[in-house]
Amino acid sequence: MHMHKYEKIWMFFGGGSLLVFLIVLGVGAFLQGTQPPSCLTTINPENVEAHESFKQENLGVQQIDENNYVVNVVASAFNYDFGTDEDGNPQRNLKIPAGSTVLFQGTTKDVIHGFQVAGTNANMMLEPGYINSVEVTLNNPGTYTVICNEYCGTGHHLMTATVEVYEES
Repeated sequence: MHMHKYEKIWMFFGGGSLLVFLIVLGVGAFLQGTQPPSCLTTINPENVEAHESFKQENLGVQQIDENNYVVNVVASAFNYDFGTDEDGNPQRNLKIPAGSTVLFQGTTKDVIHGFQVAGTNANMMLEPGYINSVEVTLNNPGTYTVICNEYCGTGHHLMTATVEVYEES
């Protein structure tokens, strides 16, 4: 079988590239111990309230220190549960001072949901059985919409909340 000179060059180049790729992958996986991320904390999706972070009194905004906050959220059936306000009404508007670092922690009870604070880099997927988190610094005052960016059913478009970042006086 006769092969053209350029065909031989391209076969050698393609085979060499594949070999280099596999060597790099092998070195990373076996010698350096590189693994895909598997640090997600598991939780029983039928009893998320058993986890300390997702008890009703711990949902919503929790101040850790002067400029650090944790926001715990449970997503389910076209709703974000941030706990209740002082009147016992469901909380839909979170208030956080500008310049604060916020750790959003979330899980879901039913299906996969998204959690995105539009206009920031806070974006995570909430899966049943796992706790996901994302940390973001909110420097710019304004009102940001929290949306579900994973289709979760017929009421998906109703799944919103707001984060109000205010300037402290």
